[in-house]
Amino acid sequence: MGNIDYNETVLDHFSNPRNMGEMKDATVESIVGNPRCGDVMKIYLKIKDDIIEDIKFQTMGCAAAIATSSMATVLAKGKTVDEVRNLTNEDVAKALGELPPIKMHCSNLAADALKKAIKNWEKKN
Repeated sequence: MGNIDYNETVLDHFSNPRNMGEMKDATVESIVGNPRCGDVMKIYLKIKDDIIEDIKFQTMGCAAAIATSSMATVLAKGKTVDEVRNLTNEDVAKALGELPPIKMHCSNLAADALKKAIKNWEKKN
């Protein structure tokens, strides 16, 4: 993968992303982009009784963007809206076993998409 070293967890979430796809019956969705690198993430949440019952994502981007999107959905699924609201990019990177410093901005994409989706949900409710 060029001169960027990814650990096994990052490579696993890139090669076998969890919760990837579209959700037709989502309660709320959001889309965020990173102008620095061109990555884009769309996230879908199904929320019932303040619990994220289901979550899906679609990401166009590098291996780190896809891996962080996958890990963020794993961390969020089954949690309360309040728990997910406090999820940070550092939490996502740490769960992946860290990212190369040049790729830390990718973890922002996933955390930002979750926060935006929650804000959209709060506006609806």
